[in-house]
Amino acid sequence: MSNTHDRDVSPEPDHGLTRREALAVGAAAALGATARLSEAQDGVAAGHRPVAVASKNGLEAVGRAVRRMEAGLSPVEAAVEGVGIVEADPDDVTVGYGGLPNSEGVVQLDACCMDGPTMRAGAVGALEGFKHPAAVALEVMRRTTRVLLVGEGAARFARSLGFPSENLLTERSRKIWLYWKGQMSSIDDWMTTPEQVQDPDVQWFIKKFGAIRPTGTINLCAVNADGVLGGTTTTSGLFFKIPGRVGDSPLIGAGLYVDGEVGAAGSTGRGESVIQVAGSHTVVEFIRAGKSPREACLGALDRLVRATRMPYLLDTDGRPTFDVKFYAVNPRGESGAAAIWAGAKYAWCRGGTEPELRDCASLYPTPPPWRKDS
Repeated sequence: MSNTHDRDVSPEPDHGLTRREALAVGAAAALGATARLSEAQDGVAAGHRPVAVASKNGLEAVGRAVRRMEAGLSPVEAAVEGVGIVEADPDDVTVGYGGLPNSEGVVQLDACCMDGPTMRAGAVGALEGFKHPAAVALEVMRRTTRVLLVGEGAARFARSLGFPSENLLTERSRKIWLYWKGQMSSIDDWMTTPEQVQDPDVQWFIKKFGAIRPTGTINLCAVNADGVLGGTTTTSGLFFKIPGRVGDSPLIGAGLYVDGEVGAAGSTGRGESVIQVAGSHTVVEFIRAGKSPREACLGALDRLVRATRMPYLLDTDGRPTFDVKFYAVNPRGESGAAAIWAGAKYAWCRGGTEPELRDCASLYPTPPPWRKDS
């Protein structure tokens, strides 16, 4: 497979090719052609709005966000309401209620939101006991002069506003966590029993995610009929993470960035890699430089892959052993999404239409062998 580091999606000069970059030469032209052909699918005429885009698990969420914008709700509020569907769904083990816990069995949630016209933002990190962290983040934005609250401070803030506190660890997630503990090592005190392995909830997890250590998040970016932008990102984070670990999702400029004059972008996937390149801010800056949302997402991924240099993150061909996806929309209602690896989908909805899944553009032309679900 070729590493498609397309120079057309990055304004940076070429200072010579490394071995990994040399793999791009054969596929770069094909990637550019594919991106251009796909613009017709994602691009819409000015004024053909509202529009919402989200990660694949946000199909119902984008529909709700569009309907709420049509009813007069601001894009940032509509986005938060949209992702609330996923946060409350115990069958989505990557977000909110039922999200898989940290290594100690505690569900810790992260979220942020940002309003395009004012550039105000709110965020919470390592929040325990509240299933709607995006709504709490929205109140941080509305009610305070600060951006990010974490841990017990975030929980106290949510409690003071009347958000209901509850146990977020569902029986399914608890079973999966205990199975993971038993699989961690042959020299610790934990082990798995045959009954655990055959449990339907554990088998569901194995079939859906395989042997990899997956991540999960929902990002939703929206633009209303007047071209006003807003967005949110919410997650339960890396499965079985170190307690207190925070990824890109609650960090403005990483997991989400909205500039009301330029565009809104968000991410899902390996958060540490997104943080290192200020991923969503990078997408918006590519839009500012004249790229379409789809091209901007590809450009940010190209930069992220080039910045991935640690051997433990690369396969034998120098390709990332993880995935990242970016999603974006501009004030005109043009939208797009891209992934490092081919085969990924994203959710899209425009006013007057039903929500649908669309293909993400990608840097690599085939799916990775380790992916179970895109």
